[in-house]
Amino acid sequence: MGSIIGTMGCSSSVADRRSENVIRAAILIQKWYRFTMARLEMRRRYSLSIFQSIEYADEQDQLQLSNFFTFMLDHCNHPDSVSQIFTSPGAPQVVDEDLCLKEFEKKIDVPDSYSGPRLSFPLTVEDANALLHAFRNEQLLHARYVLQLLSETRRVLKEMPNITHLSTSYSKDITVCGDLHGNLDDLLLIFYKNGLPSEQNRYVFNGDFVDRGKNSMEIVIILFAFLLIYPNDLHLNRGNHEDYIMNLRYGFTKEVSKKYKDHWKQILCLLRDVFSWLPLATIIDSKVLILHGGISDTTDLDFLNALERNKLKSLMRPPKSVRDRQDQTKKRIPTSKPSKHIANQHVAGKTQHISSSGLTEPSGSNSPPDPALKEWKQILDILWSDPRSQNGCTPNKSRGGGCYFGPDVTAKLFKRYNLKMLIRSHEFKPEGYEISHDGKVITIFSASNYYEEGSNRGAYIKLNPELTPRFVQYQVSKLTRRQNLRERVGTIESSALKSLREKIYAHRSELTSAFAQYDVNGTGRISVNDWAAAMESVLQLELPWRMLRSQLAQMNPDGEVDFMSCFYDLKMDQPIKEAQPALAETLCRYRKDLEIIFNIIDKDHSGLISLEEFSQTWRLFTSHLGIDVQDDSIDKLVLSIDYNKDGHIDFNEFLEAFHVVHRLEKKATS
Repeated sequence: MGSIIGTMGCSSSVADRRSENVIRAAILIQKWYRFTMARLEMRRRYSLSIFQSIEYADEQDQLQLSNFFTFMLDHCNHPDSVSQIFTSPGAPQVVDEDLCLKEFEKKIDVPDSYSGPRLSFPLTVEDANALLHAFRNEQLLHARYVLQLLSETRRVLKEMPNITHLSTSYSKDITVCGDLHGNLDDLLLIFYKNGLPSEQNRYVFNGDFVDRGKNSMEIVIILFAFLLIYPNDLHLNRGNHEDYIMNLRYGFTKEVSKKYKDHWKQILCLLRDVFSWLPLATIIDSKVLILHGGISDTTDLDFLNALERNKLKSLMRPPKSVRDRQDQTKKRIPTSKPSKHIANQHVAGKTQHISSSGLTEPSGSNSPPDPALKEWKQILDILWSDPRSQNGCTPNKSRGGGCYFGPDVTAKLFKRYNLKMLIRSHEFKPEGYEISHDGKVITIFSASNYYEEGSNRGAYIKLNPELTPRFVQYQVSKLTRRQNLRERVGTIESSALKSLREKIYAHRSELTSAFAQYDVNGTGRISVNDWAAAMESVLQLELPWRMLRSQLAQMNPDGEVDFMSCFYDLKMDQPIKEAQPALAETLCRYRKDLEIIFNIIDKDHSGLISLEEFSQTWRLFTSHLGIDVQDDSIDKLVLSIDYNKDGHIDFNEFLEAFHVVHRLEKKATS
């Protein structure tokens, strides 16, 4: 009996030890899992921060470029080659206001070989379904039908108010979608999950239908088709990318020109007019305000509802009074290089007033108010602004346009107009939506995989008659289905760091000078703090540089950063020996801007411009931005690439020589 008890006691102690070991192992696994997940989440977050910071910096470059367009018009010897940016780019009779649908049929033939949808007006649900089927199968809609559709869309939009008022009493829910940015798969997934637009299934699409993605044209065609079929049930707000100058930079113009080689100018001209007629905002049950960007401390909904919205074809070209003021500021304030931020124009000894939209005005100005300026600023604020948790209304330094508005600004507007909720888009959100200002402001972003495959979810909002929002999230899955979490984060991180390294290389000279200021003894090494400070002072991306150091630069055993190692794995592809290092870096940095400018000058879309046009444009560009590059260096470079000596160069081929190559990637793929 005693032996039995002893055996049982031994078994019990063994079981207890095993149980303790299991618990310890479980705790260790749990700690490891939490640590691993925390590190992955940290990598994901800083990768998304890199993407967003570079995106906003690019928007600042676009604002700067739009100022150059105006400067170019004033100084170019051949203004006709540039004026098409601001005037109809061709064939005015094709986009005439009075042109009827029948005349399009006479002017543009549809060949028998065309196998896509054949539209007849007024459109029906069957037509919309045919479009959806065709676009799923990567078919194009013929140019004749595109022009007819756009013409009819303009006619309908012209009858609509600046601010659309809706009521939930006519249906159970209203669905609100945010930015789509040319991602057709997201739109198709929304329709699959939520149903097609109809009288019983109403939608509000809150701007930024186009740019960045490859199917912007298909998205606007689908949205405009449903607008014509259900004008009281599908509603569209204008976004900051429904702007023809923005489209030059972010891909929509190029997409249209490639898909519609014979009629792209007419289509773009008509689209520019259609975009200007899009309503500015939507209000549901007099309580929920829906607009693309945000508000400012001067937002006046009554004023916005009364102005002529179609006069502002592009917010990138401010009224003449603003341009004159900017020119006066430039003359009064000499600078060695252009300011990074529109809102950061500050010089010691000068007192300036900076408006909430980032406009710099001299203090004590007694100039009378300009109505065009007020209209421009009001629309700029609602299309470009972002919410912030801090009270107040300050210039949006990240984007370079619009403002940051705090909870107090939201509360003030709500009290004035008896509102309870603001739904806006305009801003990437990892989960597809975000709630701020104590639940009063909702950001909705509907483009999934925006920066990279797996980078984010998209979402839309369902508003019921009680105006209670319900969020529906989704993510278009292709590669991500076959990747685990670590692989997805690695893909996002790799792409983000690649973009950041290219930006670092494009500012190599400035960064080297900034590093040298901290390297007093010329050792080539500086502290991590000094390295981070130098990176931020030049790039101004507001990134966690200390955290990113291990990915960007090497550190010696003493804990100091070898600052030139930032550039070790990067080089210029196909270096042209005639290009001096400073010139090559400048061309690399402004390659995207120059490509846009040269494409505008290239009237016949041949990819060729004359040496004279190239040199003159380059001199105007460097003069406007304050870039110090010797004229003879660019002249020698241009002559060296005129291979057949016919006085023309292929500018796309030329600019391609000045992009950054990642040496390690090149070795891996070779």
